Amino acid sequence: MSVARWTLGFLRPYRRQAAAIVGLSLLEVGLLALSPWPLQVIVDYVLGGQPLPDVLARITPAAVAGSATALLIVVAAAGLLIQIGNEVVRMVHTQMQVVVAQDVVYTLRSRILAHLQALPLRHHLATPTADSVYRLDADAHCVDDLILGGVFPLGVAGLKLIVMFSVLVYVDATLALLSLGVAPFLFVCLRYYSRRMVDRAERVKGLESRVIERAFETLSLVAAVKSFAREGYELARFQRAGDESVRARLGLTWQESLFSVTVTGITLVGTGAVLVVGGLHVLAGTLSLGTLLVVIAYLAAVYDPLSAIAHSTGSLQQAVASARRVRSIFELTPEGLDEPDALDASGITGHVHFEDVSFAYDGQSEVLHAIDFEIRPGELVALVGPTGAGKTTLASLVPRFFEPVSGRVLIDGVDVSRYSLRSLRERVALVPQFPVLFTGTVADNIRYGRLEAADADVEAAARAAQAHDFIARLPKGYDTPIGEAGATLSGGERQRIGIARALLKRAPVIILDEPTSAVDAISEGAIFDALRRLRPDHSMLVIAHRLSTVRDATRILVLDGGRLVAQGPHDELIDSCDLYRRMCQRLSLAPSGSDEGVPGTAVRAVS
Repeated sequence: MSVARWTLGFLRPYRRQAAAIVGLSLLEVGLLALSPWPLQVIVDYVLGGQPLPDVLARITPAAVAGSATALLIVVAAAGLLIQIGNEVVRMVHTQMQVVVAQDVVYTLRSRILAHLQALPLRHHLATPTADSVYRLDADAHCVDDLILGGVFPLGVAGLKLIVMFSVLVYVDATLALLSLGVAPFLFVCLRYYSRRMVDRAERVKGLESRVIERAFETLSLVAAVKSFAREGYELARFQRAGDESVRARLGLTWQESLFSVTVTGITLVGTGAVLVVGGLHVLAGTLSLGTLLVVIAYLAAVYDPLSAIAHSTGSLQQAVASARRVRSIFELTPEGLDEPDALDASGITGHVHFEDVSFAYDGQSEVLHAIDFEIRPGELVALVGPTGAGKTTLASLVPRFFEPVSGRVLIDGVDVSRYSLRSLRERVALVPQFPVLFTGTVADNIRYGRLEAADADVEAAARAAQAHDFIARLPKGYDTPIGEAGATLSGGERQRIGIARALLKRAPVIILDEPTSAVDAISEGAIFDALRRLRPDHSMLVIAHRLSTVRDATRILVLDGGRLVAQGPHDELIDSCDLYRRMCQRLSLAPSGSDEGVPGTAVRAVS
């Protein structure tokens, strides 16, 4: 399917409005076709003294036809009404087109955002956010630019060309054919430049997207920029990207300008030739001066569509480039589309079973190898291991952020791929290491876990997450607005709000990725006390680098190099797993004492 046909599909809900726009365009063409004739009547029949043609004589009252002054006023008034009518039609046409364009653009943006949200997490990890935002913002205008601002006007221009040329042939066939002599040159020019501009337009779009990407990244990481005093460095990077984008845009504009000058030059040559030949006809007495003026007016009406077609090529190529970029988004396959017989996960109890699971990113080397373990309701299972061992990746398989390359992840004995994706994720609560907060109030961010939750439930979740006390000290308590991404809160406060959000969700499966890394030891103990109280009704998987958070876990899984090298309770692993023992010792969990010469003895003493 061509880009134009694909883009045209977005206008289907606006068929009536599009038909009205076409009707107004036809009316505009008709009024434009009438507009030169009053001038011809004035020049030839009022000022020139020639007798009125039979058609005009029959419809003109005798009192008007017998007075040159009255005829001048009537014809001038008629011409004025035609011009005013044309302007009114054009105004209504423009207004209706803008309304439809805005509706289409915002509808398309909604569809783009919905599709972007439906894409797999790996797409968002590999694609700069700013590029997606640029497609959502700038490229979404492709429907307006390509269809309403391109195809429709070109269709009207083609209609104008046919109507005006037909009238021109009726008036003087020789001049009409002479005016058409420029068409082959315009066609060759159009073919030559359009091929050169389409690739340049797409490159410009990509470079402009990179400029937005640089600014977006700098502002989103402004704290790091300031802490390293790298403002000048980031500004230089932004300027380099901007300079490259500007050079590409100037190159494209130069091509468009050359194209415009060439087209204008060709049409001026055609106009000059018609004027000379028409003037010779007037001198020879075969053409009246008024008719020559009509020919010149129609000639402009013939060349205007040709120029419009030619001049709009540059903007059309940019619109095509935008449409291609938007269509490429829709060609990406959304994550895990539900099967027609997908199961509802709302009734699950949370018995999680990894059954010989392996995983690799994009078919590369495996990052998880044959993982096999269970988490039963009421259990708190801790996942530990060196950085890069695959802990977060493993946890991401439960809510199906990624799909295993082999093996199965089961909940209540059913492969998670058999559940509908939305219902599955509604029953899994995730607390990331760095919780993301949204612009809004503190209560809004906690209620994100369960949108219909009452204020009392929000407060209860905050108390369980040890967040109520600091929230109560805020200027407006739970109604206190927080900055973008929670910038007005400390790391520990953001983390506790993230925990409260997960607890409010009341999901049977809770996954916590280093949930207390930014809180003090007292708050950490209180949070885990709350989690212990919740354990009978939940299956909990806690990813930890601070082993003090997992010593009382039902079972500890030790992951290394993507392999599950050991599992068991703390005391057992201290004796049986050298990696776990070394991790405990490096984190200095054991106090020094007389037992330090016996590996693992001091570590066991703190459990």
